[in-house]
Amino acid sequence: MAAKSNPVELGSQAPNFELPDGEGRPARLRDLAGSAGTLVIFICNHCPYVLHMRDALQRYALDYASRGIRVIAINPNDPIAYPQETPEHIAEVARHLSFPYLVDTDQKVAHAYDAACTPDPYLYDGQLHLYYHGQFDATRPGGPPATGADLRVATDRLLAGSPPSAALAASIGCSIKWKPGNAPKQ
Repeated sequence: MAAKSNPVELGSQAPNFELPDGEGRPARLRDLAGSAGTLVIFICNHCPYVLHMRDALQRYALDYASRGIRVIAINPNDPIAYPQETPEHIAEVARHLSFPYLVDTDQKVAHAYDAACTPDPYLYDGQLHLYYHGQFDATRPGGPPATGADLRVATDRLLAGSPPSAALAASIGCSIKWKPGNAPKQ
């Protein structure tokens, strides 16, 4: 089911976390953060919206790494109801990525970020204050190839020292697959 990202206040501090990768190695936000900025993005292995943009996300990570921007991907989905979201499958996907892909088994980090969909990108500045929370780009599955145009514009503005744009298009993707009883209260 398609969902939109929830509005989040720009300037808010990134919730800290420690999560394992697909092979069980712990990783902490503070250790992975970039000097100029950090993209925390909720993704998964089966969502058509994520599959549509995953290669463009990899290009984004490679293009901005030398400029101090780090990418951290987090999978929040219930691996029992969706077996393609198990840590083993996350580890397999991570072998093809240049950035960490972490497992949010108890979904506490997704709750802390108020994440709603995959993909759900949060771009933070070098002090981990939210600079951008919106769509990766305007493409959708079955449409033109993803480029990350919206996120790239925001990242370039961040790196140029410009204030964040108030006009943000919500991210659209598959709803997070919450464990029974774990869905956020509406």
